[in-house]
Amino acid sequence: MLLSLVDLVDMKWKFKEEPNKEEVFALAKALQIPQSNASLLVQRKITTYDQAKAFFRPQLSDLHDPFLMLDMDIAVARIRQAISSHEPVMVFGDYDVDGTTAVSLVTHFLEAQQLKPIPYIPDRYEEGYGLSFKGIDHAATMGITLIIALDCGIKAITQVAYAKDNGIEIIICDHHKPGTHLPEALAILNPKRIDCSYPFKDLCGCGVGFKLIQALSFRQHLPINELLPYLDLVVTAIAADIVSITGENRILAYYGLQVLNESPRAGLKALMYSIKRKKLNITDVVFVIAPRINAAGRIKHGGYAVELLLSKNLTEAELKAKEIEGFNIKRRELDQNITEQALEQIITNEEQENASTVVFDACWHKGVIGIVASRLMETYYRPTLVFTKSGEVLAASARSVKGFDLYKALEACQAHILQFGGHQYAAGLTLRLDQYDGFKKAFEAEVRHTMPEHLKTRSVLIDQQLDLKEITPKFFRIIKQMAPFGPGNMRPVFMAKQVVDSGYSKNVGTDDSHLKASLKQANSKVFGAIGFGLGTQLSMLKAQTVDIAFDLEENEWNNQVNIQLRLKDIK
Repeated sequence: MLLSLVDLVDMKWKFKEEPNKEEVFALAKALQIPQSNASLLVQRKITTYDQAKAFFRPQLSDLHDPFLMLDMDIAVARIRQAISSHEPVMVFGDYDVDGTTAVSLVTHFLEAQQLKPIPYIPDRYEEGYGLSFKGIDHAATMGITLIIALDCGIKAITQVAYAKDNGIEIIICDHHKPGTHLPEALAILNPKRIDCSYPFKDLCGCGVGFKLIQALSFRQHLPINELLPYLDLVVTAIAADIVSITGENRILAYYGLQVLNESPRAGLKALMYSIKRKKLNITDVVFVIAPRINAAGRIKHGGYAVELLLSKNLTEAELKAKEIEGFNIKRRELDQNITEQALEQIITNEEQENASTVVFDACWHKGVIGIVASRLMETYYRPTLVFTKSGEVLAASARSVKGFDLYKALEACQAHILQFGGHQYAAGLTLRLDQYDGFKKAFEAEVRHTMPEHLKTRSVLIDQQLDLKEITPKFFRIIKQMAPFGPGNMRPVFMAKQVVDSGYSKNVGTDDSHLKASLKQANSKVFGAIGFGLGTQLSMLKAQTVDIAFDLEENEWNNQVNIQLRLKDIK
């Protein structure tokens, strides 16, 4: 049985800075909302009626001009040339959710322009991550002279040069951090380029792909609303890639969720049917939809996900969704087994007190080591790398805790690495077997030396103190309208003092690890609450008055919908 993945006993409570009271009062009056709601908005730098209107009612017209992105004019001119001459084009993308949705998006758009693009997803095991020599060879044998690379390519210097030698031009659409030198591609669309002045830097790979089709549509004088049907793919990528849901991402996610819930493409509708969901929020996409799309590339091949997302009708899509559900079941089995083995390895080697976690087994399935790294990171709450053997080298997935820049730590260990890339919180790398011990020691030393003490403890960030009697239907309705939630606009977390058990709290779950509570304050009604992983705190709750950290959600039971407290911690 897996160890508990969330140990909240030592969780620190941190409080956001209290907002300016005059600004809160003025905004509450202007919007005619409770001051507790206005306080949440002011904390998010929303202080005027117009700013609140833009926040609650995002507009597609507020998206930035795509031609502000460096090289966009070059990319659009080249693709329009391909469209007019019916030139064969390969749409190449990574095998994860961001990559497969991006490939599906651009492929679908080009098909609508009467082009017949060739979607291509590399095999995770034969080709590895990113623009591959095998994919370029495949393009060359098919007479393809243009490749659009999505969610990859920013570090593919050798591969782009190889493609050029084979008479193939490359347009790169990426969002990963560029290296010191850029590939000599025809165009490189990446808002993180230091020479690119595009106003919004936090697009995902599919988001960059969307900016490309937005620019192509602009050249064709199509209204922005024509692109609405593509936004179910974009919001899926935004959610899965855990990018900030601010700026353009908030606009794209807001409308993307509407499309996903009202008129999704056949492939996503089939997935929703298979999991018996009629309506999704961002959290559902992250934890329910994304793992299934990812399972194709993890277990079999990412091409299965693209086939699902490009399905022409629901009957075809349902067959593909059933196949992908089978991959997901296999993924869960592997995930659990490898996580157990990794935890045992840490205990056996007496590494529980390390500053970092680095584990390796040549037999671990490469497709799930990223999930395992996330689980280990949550268990011990420290930067984590999980290695396995991949051909002649070792490959790893890396995950980090909040606030610690994993990418910088890997840069400091470059002498022990063949290749690496990624973000602040997630990365991938390869190294030789004889480099493993040296890397493990160097990474442990780097984390131990550079990671501040306050980042070593899990914490909950609390927006404000709230009396339970303030949780009215109107208050909760405004909270819901603050969605979609995610990085940069997290679901508000509250703290309530002097809370007592009403007498009906109990342990739930197969191992009694969860807490189902019934809570109240003086002068408040009773609220139902759920605390995942908080089962051990039942005795404390029964014995004394407590303070709680929580957010709010809807709980539907017997056709009745009630406001429920989702407990983060109890003190």
